[in-house]
Amino acid sequence: MRGDDVADGGAAGGDPMGGGRTRRALDGGALSPDARALCEAMTAGFPGPGDVAALRAAAAAGPRPPGPEVARVHDARADGVPVRIYDPAPAPGAGGGRPLVVYLHGGGWVMCGLDTHDALCRELAAGSGAVVVSVDYRLAPEHPWPAATDDALAVLLWARAEAEALGCDPDRLVVAGDSSGGNLAAVTALRAPGLIAAQLLAYPALDASMGSESVTTYGRDHFHTAAHMAWYWDQYGGDPAHPHVSPARAPDLSGLPRTLMLLADCDLLRDEGLAYGRRLAAAGVDCEVRLHPGVFHGFLGLPLPAARAARAAAAAWLTTVRPTPGGRGA
Repeated sequence: MRGDDVADGGAAGGDPMGGGRTRRALDGGALSPDARALCEAMTAGFPGPGDVAALRAAAAAGPRPPGPEVARVHDARADGVPVRIYDPAPAPGAGGGRPLVVYLHGGGWVMCGLDTHDALCRELAAGSGAVVVSVDYRLAPEHPWPAATDDALAVLLWARAEAEALGCDPDRLVVAGDSSGGNLAAVTALRAPGLIAAQLLAYPALDASMGSESVTTYGRDHFHTAAHMAWYWDQYGGDPAHPHVSPARAPDLSGLPRTLMLLADCDLLRDEGLAYGRRLAAAGVDCEVRLHPGVFHGFLGLPLPAARAARAAAAAWLTTVRPTPGGRGA
C-alpha cells in the first residue's frame, strides 16, 4: 500500500476521504465494546485540563503492564538530554546494520516520560531488532516551544553520530512518536532533511488550528478531548502557523522520508493525520496510513487487540526500513 491508500485495521482501503469501506468510519465510527469500557474507565480517573501537577500524577499512576524482556536497557545522556536505550541484541565493539529508532513520547508536551512509554519501546525493540532511543525531552509549560523540538533534534544528531557504536546503520535512522511526540517526530523530519530514513507517526498532533471535522465529532466522550488538546497547545506555545509548531503548515513536504502513520478512527486528531498523509503522497513521499477502527486516541499502549496488532505491525515495518539514498549503506 502506497501513497494515500489507507489501511482499515491493516487491510487495504481506498482514498482516506473517499468512498468504499472506509467511508462509514470516516463519517463517524463507534468504539468497540472493549474500547468503550476502557475509555470510560480512563476518563473517570483523568483530570480535566488546567492542573499540570494533577495531569502528571494521573499519567504516572496509570497501569503499565511490563513490556518484553530486552537484552540491555540503560539510561544515558545524549548531548545533555536524558535518554533510555533499548538494545535487543547488543554486540559490543561490533558495528551492525540494524535500524536505530529515536522515540518521542506523547503526553501533550506537558506530561509522560521514559517510564510511561517503557513497555512500548521495549516491544518495538524486541519486535524489530532495532535499537530504540527513548527521549526524555523538556516539558511545557516550564519549557515551552522550542525546547522539546530542540531536544528531539539534538538526540537525533547524537544518535546518528553514535549509530555504529550502538551496532546500527546511521543511514537506517528512524524518528518515531505518538500524539505530541508524533508532532515532534514530524518536526524533526522537517528540520533534518536527508538524515532520516523513515518516520513513524502515531496519531500525531499536526495543526494547532484544530479545525478538522473529527475535532467536532470526537472532541468529547472519547478520552482525549478538544478542551485538553487546546490547553496542551496553549501550554506548548510558539506561533501556531510556524511549521515547526504545526507541521501541517509546512509549505513543502517533498523530500521527507518514508512514512508510516497509525491513526485511531475515533480520535479528534484523525482528520489532520489523514490530510497530512494525502499531502505527503502528493509530494512524492512513500507514505502508508493505517486507520484502526473502533479505537480512541492513545490506543497504541493500551491492552486492546487492535493495539497489539498495531504494535506488531509497526515493529515489522521497522525491519523494512532501508538506508537513506546516497548513504553509506545504500
